[in-house]
Amino acid sequence: MRAAFITGHGGNEVVEIGQRPEPVRASGEILVRMKAATLNRVDLYMRDSGAGITHQLPQIMGVDGAGIVEEVGPDEKTIKAGDRVVLHPGIVCGRCEFCQRGDQVLCVGIRYLGEHRDGTMAEFVSVPAENVFLMPENFDFAEAAALGVNHLTAWRMVFTKTQVKPWETVLIFGIGGGVSLAALQLVKAIGSRAIVTSREDEKLERARALGADETINGRTEDVARRAMELTGGRGVDVVIENVGEAVWPAALRSLVRGGRIATCGATTGDNPSSDLRRLFIRQLQIFGSTAGNFSEFRDLIEFCKRGDIRPVIDSRYGLDETHAALSRLEAGEQFGKIAINIESR
Repeated sequence: MRAAFITGHGGNEVVEIGQRPEPVRASGEILVRMKAATLNRVDLYMRDSGAGITHQLPQIMGVDGAGIVEEVGPDEKTIKAGDRVVLHPGIVCGRCEFCQRGDQVLCVGIRYLGEHRDGTMAEFVSVPAENVFLMPENFDFAEAAALGVNHLTAWRMVFTKTQVKPWETVLIFGIGGGVSLAALQLVKAIGSRAIVTSREDEKLERARALGADETINGRTEDVARRAMELTGGRGVDVVIENVGEAVWPAALRSLVRGGRIATCGATTGDNPSSDLRRLFIRQLQIFGSTAGNFSEFRDLIEFCKRGDIRPVIDSRYGLDETHAALSRLEAGEQFGKIAINIESR
């Protein structure tokens, strides 16, 4: 089968598009003919170094994906051949204390597609049946694929971790990235007030068109000061961020007393300054978050079926154009998800 895979670590020169062995469906698994995947920052990380993530080369890229069921086992009762499905990217043990209590994202043996094992940027993927979900009927395959990482991550941050309420104000850093856009959509879907930041006016304008109530240009404005002005000196209830070190001080200063912040990334560095006195005097709450559980994914899909949100697709590339797609992601030019369409030959 055709796939995009890394043969080493470096730049696009280590990414090949060619033939890889087709997976053999194991007992309890479902074989899916992939139709689309979307790019995530971890795809660049795996290409560049993959440091700290156990993996073997060559390895097929792609964490999230959607497609059509090719083959199921005789005992499968929920999913059938021909179904249009989206994949949860975390393969779990099912036996540890975290899996047993339904918190699969904390599984001690979790292995992610495209990180610890072959991923979704291939004509076929075989995964455990519990990782396969019927996709929203009104979504195309790229839109469905986008749910598996960015929207699931945002769902857990917004609803499970910080538990945003309709009457609250949420500050979202780095609008234009997939998680930030997903958080904006979810926050506005329940009626909360959303303030978003970017260093580019064009992205801020597009965010307004998607429902952002206020925008802050982090290149020309002091984010914390502006957030305070926009809240009458009170501060925001919740901060959603995945930028890390560069925005952390502003994020803490933007919060109301007792406010909550959820973080899921560190694209600008993972050693932010620690304003501990502000943290304990104002009794701020910090939540680390990544991905989401099977139940959260199911809830997200059901939410999407109502028609309230639809993932923003920045651009679509063919599998043969993977180098160009990765370069666009690396340049930070995107507004929304960069999709890879996978067509069988």
